Amino acid sequence: MARTWLSIRVELVSGHGADLWPRPGRVFAGAPSHSFAQFATAIDLAFGRWDLAHLHLFTLSDGARVSPLDWWDDEAPDGTVDGHATKLSRLQAGERFAYVFDMGDDWAHLCTVADKRIDPLDELGEVPDLPVPYWGWGSLPDQYARRWDGDDGESPMPRRPARGLSDLPPILPWWGERRRG
Repeated sequence: MARTWLSIRVELVSGHGADLWPRPGRVFAGAPSHSFAQFATAIDLAFGRWDLAHLHLFTLSDGARVSPLDWWDDEAPDGTVDGHATKLSRLQAGERFAYVFDMGDDWAHLCTVADKRIDPLDELGEVPDLPVPYWGWGSLPDQYARRWDGDDGESPMPRRPARGLSDLPPILPWWGERRRG
């Protein structure tokens, strides 16, 4: 297969009222025939988002906006083109653009198209049906800034077990009250 796929670096710049540094990121492989809606889903999953019922919007370097129009109830920003129909082939080598997930918490990402295209077989070992991450770094913040299950933003953090992993069932040798081995 020829080097026909795009390699797109995506860095999480800010969200939930905080600027992130160092910025966590992922590098994605995407075919020119993949849609921006498919790319948005890949970004959201790679950045650990599970509540995907939020609007998202790409803003390209020429100012064009891309988002699934059916999500906006006829209130999409003026000039927005449909993310289901608009393909990644619209992007150019070296182009930088933004992606925002959740217009309330504003998870903003800087996206950069690599100067050279990639062969998915060389990079991934297969040709996936959808855009996929193939490299990454950094700690990802929780979508709602929760630090533990049940975090309401006011309660104190739960205490750590006094004896390491003693609260876990003894499935692995180093878990549980009585460590095996």
